[in-house]
Amino acid sequence: MTPIPDTTQKQATAQGSVIYYRDGKSVLARQGIDRRSVELAKVPKYVRDAVIAAENRSFYEDGGVSMKGTARAVWSTVSGQQLQGGSTITQQLVRNYYSGLSQERSVVRKFKEILIAMKVDQSRSKDWVLEQYLNTIYFGRGANGVQSAARAYFGKDVQKLTPSEGAYLAAVIQQPSRFADPKGSDLAAAQERWRSVISAMTQTGALTAEQAAAQKFPELTTPKKPFELKGQAQYMLEQVTAELNRRGYTDEDINSGGLKIVTTFDRKLMQAAERAVLDTLPDATPKKVRTGLAAVDPATGEVVAFYGGRPSQSKYYDSAFRSKVMAGSTFKPYTLAAALDNGFDLSTTVDGNSPMRVASAAQPIPNDSGRSYGRINLVTATQNSVNTAFVDLGQKVGLDKVAKTAEAAGIPAAQLQEHQSAAAFPLGVASISAVQNASGFSTFANKGVHMEAHVVKSVTDAEGHKETFKPASTKVVGEQAAADTAYAMQQVVKYGTGTAARLYDRPVAGKTGTTDDSRSVWFNGFTPQLAVAVDMFRDDNATVTIPGYGTQFGGRLPAQIWRAFMTEAMAGQPVEEFPEPSDYGYSSDYSTPDRDRDVPDREYTPPQNPDFTPEPDESEPAFTDPPMTEAPDDNGPGDGEPDETGPPPTLVPDQPSTRDTGPPGNGGDGQQQG
Repeated sequence: MTPIPDTTQKQATAQGSVIYYRDGKSVLARQGIDRRSVELAKVPKYVRDAVIAAENRSFYEDGGVSMKGTARAVWSTVSGQQLQGGSTITQQLVRNYYSGLSQERSVVRKFKEILIAMKVDQSRSKDWVLEQYLNTIYFGRGANGVQSAARAYFGKDVQKLTPSEGAYLAAVIQQPSRFADPKGSDLAAAQERWRSVISAMTQTGALTAEQAAAQKFPELTTPKKPFELKGQAQYMLEQVTAELNRRGYTDEDINSGGLKIVTTFDRKLMQAAERAVLDTLPDATPKKVRTGLAAVDPATGEVVAFYGGRPSQSKYYDSAFRSKVMAGSTFKPYTLAAALDNGFDLSTTVDGNSPMRVASAAQPIPNDSGRSYGRINLVTATQNSVNTAFVDLGQKVGLDKVAKTAEAAGIPAAQLQEHQSAAAFPLGVASISAVQNASGFSTFANKGVHMEAHVVKSVTDAEGHKETFKPASTKVVGEQAAADTAYAMQQVVKYGTGTAARLYDRPVAGKTGTTDDSRSVWFNGFTPQLAVAVDMFRDDNATVTIPGYGTQFGGRLPAQIWRAFMTEAMAGQPVEEFPEPSDYGYSSDYSTPDRDRDVPDREYTPPQNPDFTPEPDESEPAFTDPPMTEAPDDNGPGDGEPDETGPPPTLVPDQPSTRDTGPPGNGGDGQQQG
């Protein structure tokens, strides 16, 4: 009438998951219960013998229960005394392994335990029972199972334990909390318990008298400090968890499935991203200024590095993935690529005069300082970031085609739809994240093919089955259109608004972006091997101003941060050239500008509603269950910003105002005149 339960306790078999950097060796974090199950054959015989000697010397001879021990335990319970020991290894396993047996101290529960233990002994081998027991029992120091205990106490795998160390782990089972890090009287008690285990091993024949006499009390490693995620690890873990959830892995799978998760994050590049931001930004940077950086491998779509800000400032809410701000002129290349893929070429001329009147816009759209360029080709328009030229180009190619190109390049349609009917849509009035913008530009570095941005490379389950993730591949524009888009953006860095991002040893393509009143400022660029976006904004949507550096434009601090990161990221990498542009890429129309007279203008994006109130982005739920184990200790400090109680807003702008804009704002990316 008392069957063996057909289910096990989840906590008894749960194995935590290990999350690695992209090399598959460096541990980023451990998530969930600290347990690594091992086969009995991998546990040295003297370790098994030590546990048997300490807990149940008659294990291989008894029927799963000890009648004397059970009688003593039942009597102590009936008489009201504290329940004493006497449970066999089989009884301990039954109590901790199977569902339906509570931990209450009652005669009914004890008899049920006895009956199930007897049935288990009859239906299972002794080796099976011992293997489950060694993988189930708690050893202290947060370690469940003998393999995790070996790592926790001695910093080695169970196969490498000495007889002395195995005897200590057997001694710990009795009082795991007391013997986890014994000192003073607890240390004396632990040593006495250890000696009793060694003595018991001689009585069972596991050790000879000579072997026992040669054993010395083992040296324990220092216990690890309580788990704490540091630096960017919080943000990395949040993104890994969110992506695994999207791929069908539940939080329970992650916390107790014993998964080996290899991410796309490069440990050295993560550190380089943090250094680039913290070393470039002055100490006087206001606390409300946020900076995001994201780096994407164009060939694979892997997010190899990012900087999301100081985690203590806003827990699990970063400036690289979740914060979205107006793209400004970094959106213009999507318009350019759409045009080049739909019958236009770099020699196509557009109207660069200011202001421009468009039927769908209530007010004229100006260039910075009201400067007019006349009819200009698309290289000049891109190099000088001429607003009216791109508004004209957007009208000619069709805003629906511009939106389609941007969406295919990885920018979600939901972030575009609200704005794509506006004449100013090509000027970057839609809001995107640094990761989305880096991923979008990676399309131009990858011959017009967008590889889905992702942060997980592979997952291997506890049984060794490996799932490697293959990102979705989307043909956005043709190879030549991508090559010509990259060519135009190279001129931005060589001669235009992005000269501060030049790398001395290799070609760079890029685009600056500055919204009205410098509420968000960008530099987004790439080499053939890596696409990187940097943005700066304030969490109150005010102008980004740095004491001593003034109002910011995309060609200033964002471009300098970009250059600092790429200088380190590209060090030692082969120099790769961009594909050749079309013949008209070499036209005399694109002669090098006169640096003394032809200074590029700053940019202008239609202003937002002054009553705009930022709201947090809720497209992805925040990760609320922090992991339980270790994270790297070598992450640097934050970006000097204070702790705050709530997440910063995700800056999603309203539709550009149709009120009279007046003269253009002071936002822009060009160098100052003179």
